[in-house]
Amino acid sequence: MSSPKIAVIGCGDWGKNLVRNFHALGSLAAVADPSPQGRATAAQIAPGVPVYEHLDAVLANTSIAGVVIATPAESHAEFCERAIRADKDVLCEKPLALRYEDARRVCDLAVERDRILMVGHILEYHPAIKKLRELIVEGQLGKIRYVYSNRTNLGKVRREENILWSFAPHDIAVILRLVGAPPFQVIATGGSYVQPNIADVTVTQLLFDNGVAAHIFVSWLNPFKEQKLVVVGSRRMATFDDIARQLTLHEQHVDLKDGEPVPVKGDGTLIPYDSAEPLRLECEAFLSAISTRRQPLTDGASALRVLRVLQAAQRSLVTHGHPVVMPLE
Repeated sequence: MSSPKIAVIGCGDWGKNLVRNFHALGSLAAVADPSPQGRATAAQIAPGVPVYEHLDAVLANTSIAGVVIATPAESHAEFCERAIRADKDVLCEKPLALRYEDARRVCDLAVERDRILMVGHILEYHPAIKKLRELIVEGQLGKIRYVYSNRTNLGKVRREENILWSFAPHDIAVILRLVGAPPFQVIATGGSYVQPNIADVTVTQLLFDNGVAAHIFVSWLNPFKEQKLVVVGSRRMATFDDIARQLTLHEQHVDLKDGEPVPVKGDGTLIPYDSAEPLRLECEAFLSAISTRRQPLTDGASALRVLRVLQAAQRSLVTHGHPVVMPLE
């Protein structure tokens, strides 16, 4: 069976990576980008593939089965709706929308028209994260008690969305998957140091009904790049350092002896995982979903769970850290 034909909308900083991957997979049928620079980049990465200025040319092409949206976040909901109404399956970069209500409308439309809707929560396709999930399911860490993630860098500072919406969706998606439940309370604080009312640094705290707590620190005003996830369990701890490309299982925990907490320290063991590029795996998952008509791991429902947390965090952020209680699912 031949691979479904895909069009990528947007060939900027991230879109060019999607163009590269779908071209390598033999599925790229078209690219659309309103900027001359984007079109030139697409022509260079994927020679011979038609490149258009407008989305309309792609939507009118009945041989194209799927559309990948890699445009600025504020356009995601509109472009997704247009693609779905043109009977295309959709892979949209995160976030699916900047408002939960808009994302809900897109998801409902996808169900109504029987279209695949997938969101680019790329970390969920990372082999290290999948391996970490396996360790948790196997009970290697014991009962999960605390999770935290740091995602920092210097730039790129955006003007259309703050750091919470730019960086934190990755971490929220992974934490929700690892914990296996939505939080009941969200607290977020941060600061706007470069542009008024656009947060450059945020710390988000999540509290879960099963007793797990988590926090997410994101910043694009940092002297070094860090992408680190730590999971603290009752038996062991695990760390994933995406920069160093290391997943480590630590023989460390805290016992209670005669009512006193006693740290138990041990060695860390590097856990091997597949070296496949996460974005390639994500692209393959989209092609598979189109062919099989099975919902992908990061489907519309997954996107809504992440957006519900993001929206609660934003509300807490603008109220200077006031706790926001999440609605029960």
